[in-house]
Amino acid sequence: MDYSSEEAPEISYSNIDDYETKLYELLKSGKFKVKNEDNTFRCPFCVGRKKQDYRHNELLQHATGLGASNREAIVKANHRALAKLLKDDLADEAGPPKQLISIEQNSTSKPKQDDQFVWPWMGILVNVPTEWKDGRQVGESGNRLKEQLSRFNPLKVIPLWNYRGHTGNAIVDFSKDWGGLKDAMSFENHFDANHFGKKDWYERKDPGSDIYGWVARADDYNSKGPVGEYLRKNGDIKTVTDLSKEESRKTDKLVANLANQIEVKNKHLQELECKYNESNMSLDKMMEERDQLLQFYNEEIRKMQCLAREHSRKIFEENAMLKAQLDAKQSELDLRSNQLDKLVAQNDIERMKLNDERQKNAMKNSSLQMASMEQKKADENVLRLIEEQKREQEAALKKILQLEKQLDAKQKLELEIQQLKGKLQVMKHMGGEDDSAVKKKMEEMSEELKEKIEEMESLEALNQTLVVKERMSNDELQEARNELIKGLKEILGKKFDIGIKRMGELDGKAFQSACKRKFAEDDADIKAAEFCSEWQEYLKDPNWHPYKIVTIDGKSKEVINEDDEKLIVLKELLGNEAYEAVTTALLEINEYNPSGRYAIPELWNYIEGRKATLKEVVQYVLNKWKTQKRKR
Repeated sequence: MDYSSEEAPEISYSNIDDYETKLYELLKSGKFKVKNEDNTFRCPFCVGRKKQDYRHNELLQHATGLGASNREAIVKANHRALAKLLKDDLADEAGPPKQLISIEQNSTSKPKQDDQFVWPWMGILVNVPTEWKDGRQVGESGNRLKEQLSRFNPLKVIPLWNYRGHTGNAIVDFSKDWGGLKDAMSFENHFDANHFGKKDWYERKDPGSDIYGWVARADDYNSKGPVGEYLRKNGDIKTVTDLSKEESRKTDKLVANLANQIEVKNKHLQELECKYNESNMSLDKMMEERDQLLQFYNEEIRKMQCLAREHSRKIFEENAMLKAQLDAKQSELDLRSNQLDKLVAQNDIERMKLNDERQKNAMKNSSLQMASMEQKKADENVLRLIEEQKREQEAALKKILQLEKQLDAKQKLELEIQQLKGKLQVMKHMGGEDDSAVKKKMEEMSEELKEKIEEMESLEALNQTLVVKERMSNDELQEARNELIKGLKEILGKKFDIGIKRMGELDGKAFQSACKRKFAEDDADIKAAEFCSEWQEYLKDPNWHPYKIVTIDGKSKEVINEDDEKLIVLKELLGNEAYEAVTTALLEINEYNPSGRYAIPELWNYIEGRKATLKEVVQYVLNKWKTQKRKR
């Protein structure tokens, strides 16, 4: 029978234990199917999962992890009851640990689950050959014994000494895992097979000069003498069952911790998804507002263009009407002049009157011609103003379109300023001297433009002030760092957690290690000093530039040129350790003093291998001072 989430009752965290007990009884009674026909296992509470063929340990990890997670109370109770069933009632189904199976297959004597061993696994060697020399007993060293027992993979062999010298006993350390137990049992079986085991040692009256050995157990741990003292000091008594349970507990705890971490990661992922959705919604809303603002602006521009066209049309119509009236008056004057020419011969008085009338007509004609010229000039000015207005509108539109492409949060204020300036320019060419409504709107827009410009200037001034303050703070921090280096140079060193490191100085230990492997022991230190001094001079040479420029993620970076001839010779002569020391010093010099090429002191965190912060240095010095003060 499977158990679906729809059938699960509602329980709270306070009664998880009671529900777990009831469900455990139901699992024991066989109401829920846990074991498959092919001897695999299934989780009756996770019906929707594709995987329903777990091994015993896999299902136990699954149940333990969900039982310790932050899931719902019903999920925790179900899986805790399943884990209890697997541990208490179906533990035999898990089979013996793989390590023990391997040990049993390769051993003639099998360690029992309840045998008490000394842990970490240790072997005992007795009757080690010794001799009397220079007033004390001496015997073979631990390294020689380790070489003889190398097929059993010992970690080390420790000869036991007392005030008389070598006691003839030694302890063999094996690794702490199941492989170490396997090696220890092979070690004991080897001596038993050759009749030099623990039983043979205690039964023979004359053991001879051969070495006897066996695995340390509880009786050896509680024995008197140097062997028992060493075992009690460095080990403990445990059974294989205890170690198996301890390993199982550690595995359960690890699975629970991993389940909790997964739960925390899932919550964090959900929070990030929420923040992403909020940011996405805010961005969509901002884009909608921008589109609305752009649409409103375009509508305003179209309205203003329509008004400008209508105003220009009215001006053309008025000019045409005035020109028609002027032509009509010119025709009337020509007609009257012709009539006067016909009446010239009538009499002198009429002739005089005619002359007077001609003069008057000539004056009027001259005035009309001047008016016509003025009208023509006015027409040309109007056309020129219309063309300039059109060009300025086109330039303003191009500017606005360019600003729209570069629109972001910082440039929004500049866009508003450019829009106001464009409107003012258009209205200057549109309005007449008597258009008070246009003048009022221009004044309002000028005030708004002035406020925007002042706001922009204040933002730029604030930004400049913050930049200056940041630069001053950085200068003060650098001065404080230099003063700390001067004051602590004689106090702190490499033996401290926080100290002064000379950036660009070679590490002499790397050359010593390389020379010890390559030269005789007497010449190694001298050779190391010579090589170190020689390469320190190479580092100071400004003509040697073993760097090359590479591009990483679109950025240029200067790195070590591995094909440099000197570095290739160094690597072939002294190996990687000396090569790493030189390349590290080269990178430090290139970072701290590329022009002078000499070592620069720097505050250094030796624990983490990085540049120390001022806060770390001050805290470290204060802690040291408080410690010295308490000692006094």
